[in-house]
Amino acid sequence: MMVTGRMLRGMREEQGYSQAALAKLAGVSQAHIAKIESGRVDPRLSTVNGILAVLEKGRGKPTCGSVMKRHIVSARPEDSVIRLIATMKRLGISQVPVLIRGKNAGSVHEGTIIHNAHRNIRLLRVSDIIDRPFPVVNASDPADMLAPLLDFHPAVLVTEKGRIAGIVTKSDLLKM
Repeated sequence: MMVTGRMLRGMREEQGYSQAALAKLAGVSQAHIAKIESGRVDPRLSTVNGILAVLEKGRGKPTCGSVMKRHIVSARPEDSVIRLIATMKRLGISQVPVLIRGKNAGSVHEGTIIHNAHRNIRLLRVSDIIDRPFPVVNASDPADMLAPLLDFHPAVLVTEKGRIAGIVTKSDLLKM
């Protein structure tokens, strides 16, 4: 059986890898992956074997990175709680991480807000009601580790290369 660029693309997309992520894991450039998938180059056998090894390794095993949402709505400690509530309502989200210079500093979720409802919310800043930080996992970690974490936390943050890259909530696991 001959492996085609179209087949590689299908396998890559099925597993949720971006071209850049697959390229990094296979040790080639993203541009080279794009050329292989489009059929513009005839890759060396060693390159194809490297790509297939990455795709076979991940087959059937979703990672935290493949489950996460990349768009993270976050708050800063100095943000107004009333504005944060409005944003959460508008976007239909129930929790946000609190970040300081991109670092996980805490969280605010519906329970946090309800717990502080007796206070004058209009005068409060996020720093006044901040809750414990969400747990953090690596994008390459197996996704099956998320469910136990989400039993105790409303969300889990996902890192790539040491930076927060995404978020996973219970509703994301239901989509798997």
